[in-house]
Amino acid sequence: MAMTKQEKLDRKAEQKYEQTHQRRYRMTTSDWIFEILNHAFFIIFTVLCIFPFYYIFINTISDNDLVRKGAINFIPKGIHLQNYISMFNVNDVGTALMVTVGRTVFGTVLMVLASAFVGYLVTKQDMWCRKIWYRCLVITMYFNAGLIPWYLNMSMLGLTNSFWAYIIPGIVAPYNIILVKTYIESIPGELEESAKIDGASYMTIFVKIIWPLSKPILATIAIFGAVGNWNSFTDSLILMPDAPQLHTLQHKLYTYLNAASNLKNMMNSGAGTISGAAATNVLNAKTIKYTISMVTVLPILMVYPFMQRYFEKGIMLGAVKG
Repeated sequence: MAMTKQEKLDRKAEQKYEQTHQRRYRMTTSDWIFEILNHAFFIIFTVLCIFPFYYIFINTISDNDLVRKGAINFIPKGIHLQNYISMFNVNDVGTALMVTVGRTVFGTVLMVLASAFVGYLVTKQDMWCRKIWYRCLVITMYFNAGLIPWYLNMSMLGLTNSFWAYIIPGIVAPYNIILVKTYIESIPGELEESAKIDGASYMTIFVKIIWPLSKPILATIAIFGAVGNWNSFTDSLILMPDAPQLHTLQHKLYTYLNAASNLKNMMNSGAGTISGAAATNVLNAKTIKYTISMVTVLPILMVYPFMQRYFEKGIMLGAVKG
């Protein structure tokens, strides 16, 4: 069927547009050079970030004799999983892992609940002395008594050699409360007003409206709390001198690092006589450290990708207002 004159004109216009569009986005030589350099830079940067984890991992699954000799650099040799199996039998590492998991889970959950509820409260204009309480909360971010007063305070509260020393001090986190407060203020107020008209209380509004809508920012502060609890070892080092069963995994890693370094210095300087068993421990220290390092890092690396989309959205929306 023959095309009409108007259809022919439309067809020519479409062809002209396609030709112009192709010419407009045709990559020049400089564009290709930029793309190649850009991709090369990010590939190299990614490799530099990933390689330390890869290097530690291949040393944990390779033959221990080759690891001791420093022969494992790029490709694992003599692959086995015995290091991970036997690690939990080394000086209560399994107990330290359970303590770290426990403080991370309970500490993060309580911190998120407290941050969400307090962040919601300080957005209420009818809260008694709201500005004073909020300023008292913020001022703690800028002033710190120091390590010794902190230890004396924890000791007077009976939190030394106690698992609660890991949980109670971190429940109230001013920075996270500010993030939650700012995020809640970005939620349309009409939602809360309509709920009040229907007779909903503050607690009902918080549970049914504010909490579900605040999932992005809550996931964000949950990542902050989980990483902080998982990586912390200073409180374990200072507050648990007489409770080795409450030492965290990071504390155990710190202990192995110091022990291996001291024994190595003694061997190099020739000071004293070291038994064969001690020498064997020195040789195995590298493998033990690598294995514990992987066990320490892997859980966070596995959790973060699932929380990343909430993290990006929450941190952006929570930082819009001051």
